[in-house]
Order: sequence, then structure tokens, then C-alpha cells
Amino acid sequence: MAEWLDSISTHWFWLSLGLILGVAEMVAPGFFLMWLGLAAIIVGVLDYFLPITVAYQVAMFAILSVLTVFAGKKFLQQNPIETDDPKLNDRGARLTGEVVEVVEAIADGHGRVKVGDSVWSARGADAGVGARVRVTGADGAVLLVEGI
Repeated sequence: MAEWLDSISTHWFWLSLGLILGVAEMVAPGFFLMWLGLAAIIVGVLDYFLPITVAYQVAMFAILSVLTVFAGKKFLQQNPIETDDPKLNDRGARLTGEVVEVVEAIADGHGRVKVGDSVWSARGADAGVGARVRVTGADGAVLLVEGI
């Protein structure tokens, strides 16, 4: 059964798999599938130029997958992705200083405030519904507020 597999152009399979994994990385980014896609493309290119059996292709893909994932991890550790905005993915920190409206009275230190079109849990000094408070920070998904 494996003889007919060796006779077909398996390089197209590996190149297609590499392309599919690259597209999957764009759809669901995580910096993992692109390295597997790279390994598949390398196997496809090598298979095009060298007569390699399917068993060796699969073994080569497995080994190259491990190597490319570790090489990619090392590359990203040595070249971290940096941003000019340290609060980029910290919505609570980005809200610090904003004035928001209390929608559920803050009693005994706990209540809810309206931020834009969403409602957040809040912790701070007691305040009635409709009161305006300033966000002083965040503790996870709970905004820390004070009266203004």
C-alpha cells in the first residue's frame, strides 16, 4: 500500500499543508501553527528535489516541527514584541482617571458603574445611583473608584 504513496507527488501535499497552516495561523493567531507550516514547507521543498519516502517525510516533518517551534520560541524570547503603549491590553489600567456613572449603588464598598456601553463591578467609597466617580485603578475586572 505504501508503494503507491511513494509514486505520487507528495511535495504538493506538504506545500499545501504548509499553506493551510499559515492561513490557520492568520485566522487563529498564537505563533504556533506558523512554525508547523514552515516545517511542512521545508519538507515539501526537500521532497521536490530529493527522492524521499513517505515514512522519512513524516519523520522529517515531526523533527522539523519540534525544531522550528523551539527556534521560533527562542527567537521571540530574544526579540520580544514591544509597544509604545504599556497599557495596551490592560483595559482596567486604561480607564484610570476616567469619570464614570454609578448604575448600582456602591454600598459597603461594592457596586457597579457604567463605562461607555458596558457595566463594570466597582469597589470604593459608598455612592448612590447616578453619582459620578473617578476610576483610580483596577483589581482584575473590578474598578477601584473614588468620589469626585
